[in-house]
Amino acid sequence: MSPTSFQVSADNRRYPGHVAIIMDGNGRWANQRGKPRTAGHLAGAKTVREIVEHARRSSVRCLTLYAFSSDNWSRPKDEVDALMRLFRRHLAAETPKCVENDIRMSVVGRRDRISPELCHAIRAAEEATIDCESLHLRLAVDYSARDTMVRAAAAAPVGSPLSRDAFAELLAEVNHDDGSAGDVDLLIRTGGEQRLSDFLLWECAYAELVFSRRMWPEFGTADFDAAVEDFRARDRRFGGLSKARMG
Repeated sequence: MSPTSFQVSADNRRYPGHVAIIMDGNGRWANQRGKPRTAGHLAGAKTVREIVEHARRSSVRCLTLYAFSSDNWSRPKDEVDALMRLFRRHLAAETPKCVENDIRMSVVGRRDRISPELCHAIRAAEEATIDCESLHLRLAVDYSARDTMVRAAAAAPVGSPLSRDAFAELLAEVNHDDGSAGDVDLLIRTGGEQRLSDFLLWECAYAELVFSRRMWPEFGTADFDAAVEDFRARDRRFGGLSKARMG
């Protein structure tokens, strides 16, 4: 996506077309309440539904959610198994709602380390929503930006010049992605941490970053809107000069 491809509102302030969210804090939210970590993931799934529906009603055209990183495989097996079961149930339950609300769903990341049953559920969700257009919801599962770049580089033609656009196409190919999402305009991270955690590093080259102290299960539509307003107030220069200074 070029720097000029973002949407512009009536008051000439930019609106983020592609929003990405690192949904952090489910486990800590549960621990603070004396509940098992799985309870936090269940509560987080409800927040996902609320934020997706809210994004569809706004001018966001693409929403990418960090559901499960490649590093998350190192968590206790019981928690990983519970997450995979939750993800599979979520796909089955939410796919009809996505069709009804004109939301396209796709999953980016590796698929060789997840179960055949989950792979089948992913393909079914993607096929059922392929023609939906109101919002493109992308879920990153078994995803690592650095590993993706390594695999994309390994797939590049030897001895041939490689442009940014061509490399972006390779990144999409190794991630089971069609490349339509483009660059991230706004990245939000909940849970109080302030790092990217190997998420969409290439696509976030010029993203505006907003860090929220709220745990993901507590993150609501008002918090989402506040992050968008923060984005709209910023002067995005993409390496150039500020319009205020040029005026």
